[in-house]
Amino acid sequence: MTESDVDTSRTAVRTYVPAYQREEWDEHADALGMSRSEFVRTMVQAGRRGFGGGDADSPGSPATDAPSEGTEQASRDADSGGSDLEDRVVEALRSGDYLSWEELLEAVTDDIEAELEDALQRLQSEGRVTYSGRNGGYTIDE
Repeated sequence: MTESDVDTSRTAVRTYVPAYQREEWDEHADALGMSRSEFVRTMVQAGRRGFGGGDADSPGSPATDAPSEGTEQASRDADSGGSDLEDRVVEALRSGDYLSWEELLEAVTDDIEAELEDALQRLQSEGRVTYSGRNGGYTIDE
């Protein structure tokens, strides 16, 4: 499927979660400077990548429409001189296509998500970090 064959129109998706979970999502989204919709899209796409959702990274897929949680890393890169970030932006734009802010953000921050996932897996296997679904996140396990 080519990028021009992909339907990029938007549609609503409705789901029901416990009120406490929505509140946690709203707090996390706010801390990341995202709307609830942006946060949910980002988390779903990150989860799809984590579960081997290979098409989540294909051109024109919804993954390219979702901002990445690596925004903070991109900001740190820019603050530290930006040359690495600038190189990644230029490389992303070499495709010759116009890329939206969200697509550029995804292109330059995708590697931080993989690095974070690897680090969390290592820390969990070493018994240094624990994930609790009940509490909705990771914590130090000392």
